[in-house]
Amino acid sequence: MNCADPESLCAAVINATAAAKDFINSQLDLLYLAWVWSLLYPLILVVVVLPLIILMLLYLSAFMLYLYRRRNRIYDVIHETYEHGDPWVGGRYLVSILWDAHGYVWHGYDVEGLEHIPLKGPALIIYYHGAIPLDCYYLVTRTILARNRLIRCVGDNFLEKVPGWKVMLEAFHVTPGTVSGCVKTLSRGHILAISPGGVREAQFSDHNYQLMWGKRTGYAKVAVESKAPVIPMFTENVREAFRTVSWPQALWRTIYEKTRLPCAPIYGGFPVKLRTHLGKPVLAMPGETAEELAVRVETALQELINKHQRLPGNIFRALLARVYEKPKKS
Repeated sequence: MNCADPESLCAAVINATAAAKDFINSQLDLLYLAWVWSLLYPLILVVVVLPLIILMLLYLSAFMLYLYRRRNRIYDVIHETYEHGDPWVGGRYLVSILWDAHGYVWHGYDVEGLEHIPLKGPALIIYYHGAIPLDCYYLVTRTILARNRLIRCVGDNFLEKVPGWKVMLEAFHVTPGTVSGCVKTLSRGHILAISPGGVREAQFSDHNYQLMWGKRTGYAKVAVESKAPVIPMFTENVREAFRTVSWPQALWRTIYEKTRLPCAPIYGGFPVKLRTHLGKPVLAMPGETAEELAVRVETALQELINKHQRLPGNIFRALLARVYEKPKKS
């Protein structure tokens, strides 16, 4: 640049001025943001961070005390001899304590009608399938702890293909269900849980809690052949804990019908109140067909939904139920 050239000198001055202006503006923006942060930081600390820390400590304390209360039983199970040659007794009990504690702390989980599950002999539990069968996990673990019995479950074939799940399926006896296989399980005196709606109900039912059983009567054939009592099961707010993304439902349905794999995204994990209701056992009557029994079982389960679930389900109301519940009409 020629220093004697006035135009070049003016251009240099303009560029330097613009750079200085940009630098000052950026510094002013940073200073402004710092000033705003200095005002909001105490508010965020007091209103959000510290309460969350206290809340986490309270939940952790409740979890530790829950485990401590069961310390003697944990010791006994770990050291007791395996019954009936089952190597998973101790492991199931430890996992059950973990899941029961989670349900107790996060969802205030409880069960009404647990006495309907027999201490001995077979029973067939038929349940509504949430987006994630969280309530089934909790009931299985609660039954192990409270009734000293294992509920074996019928699971979809795709579960065996999920990496890392094989050991859990083996330990808790989760298997794909055939009529003959289920009858065999019940004839040996075990408890079995089946969701007739299965993955379809999990994916495409919603907060209106529609049963999506279609014409499935396999479970009723199992009950008729095994002569096992059928226990209907429903859990309040299970659709408010986890939900599926319904849009675009036509796309999810198309993919599911072609692959038989759950494809609709799931969201949630909300700490809503969960309460499982076990209805009175339904017994197959002499000469009753599987189709007739299926109608009675579906009616019994629908009655549990109508009685115990406010429709449509609401996440905020389910959260509020953790601290306040209106008395139910008798």
